[in-house]
Amino acid sequence: MAKSTKVLDTSSALLTELVPANLDILYNWDYGTKNPALRVLYDKGQRAQWIPEVAIDWSRQVDPCAENLPDDQSAIAVSKRLQRMTKRQRGELRRHMLAWTLSQFMHGEQGALIVTSSMVMCVPDIDAKYYGATQVMDEARHMFVYYKYLSEKLELVYPIAPELKTLLDETVRKKNWDERFLGMQIVVEGLALSAFKFIQGATKDREPLLHDVTRYVQQDEARHVAFGVTALRDYYKELSEGEIHQRVEFLAEACALIRERLIPVQVWDELGFPKSEIAELVRQSDQRRQFQNLLFSTVVPNIKKLGLLNPELRKAFDKMGVLEYESWPSTVDMPEDNI
Repeated sequence: MAKSTKVLDTSSALLTELVPANLDILYNWDYGTKNPALRVLYDKGQRAQWIPEVAIDWSRQVDPCAENLPDDQSAIAVSKRLQRMTKRQRGELRRHMLAWTLSQFMHGEQGALIVTSSMVMCVPDIDAKYYGATQVMDEARHMFVYYKYLSEKLELVYPIAPELKTLLDETVRKKNWDERFLGMQIVVEGLALSAFKFIQGATKDREPLLHDVTRYVQQDEARHVAFGVTALRDYYKELSEGEIHQRVEFLAEACALIRERLIPVQVWDELGFPKSEIAELVRQSDQRRQFQNLLFSTVVPNIKKLGLLNPELRKAFDKMGVLEYESWPSTVDMPEDNI
């Protein structure tokens, strides 16, 4: 860790945390290919490994207070408070907002690392075990590159947002392997993939280093989401109505949690902004709402591809304002070069 890096710990939590979870370990003594699509992903996963210090030029300077992401994506973009800020104060707000965003990506990558490593142990399909092993390496690398950027370029790291922590904990605690896949590969990774697409486009002419980091991470994430869809779509054809209802209920709760409550309250607390004022701005911001909805442009079509977009979930997604994405292509229906 760089000596100047400020690691915010608003919860005074310990650096390590135990989360009790049930986990059945499954051997599979048949090593032959049973799912060719997963074996293809495994091959791609091997060939697409990259070394952060070699693939990315980290010597480039970054101005952490510049408009590295568009200001209009901030919840307080239309606030009178923002108009009263000095240039220095605006720059510090940008640094904190970017640090919070990338910190949540980093924490989510650790959640993915833990869930995927458990998948290697408990998923029954040997091809899924093969591919899962490549994803474990991907997730560790993603954690590394985000921490490197946060500590060396922004010198600021935020703790995990409570809403994201709740979703990760709920996912890790699921006893059924497929529900862990749903929480991580379909929801968390799907949301991240949509966010990465936005950030990659937004930083192309603003912040080349973050653009490159995001481009490499996004390539990996597209395969991860495709892995989840490919591993689950046939499995769900065999489940009972009651079992499907259980999965749908989990999806509705997880998506609503992230859609409605994953907002940078920690930044507002750190910078001394009144939460009630900012919360009202978030509620009124059409642009913020559109961005939040866009994050589900990957999640919704993938859920439909799995056959889980039943009337109950359609109603929940319609209420959230994200049902329009059901007609978008799923990750596995994208051009092969995108995966």
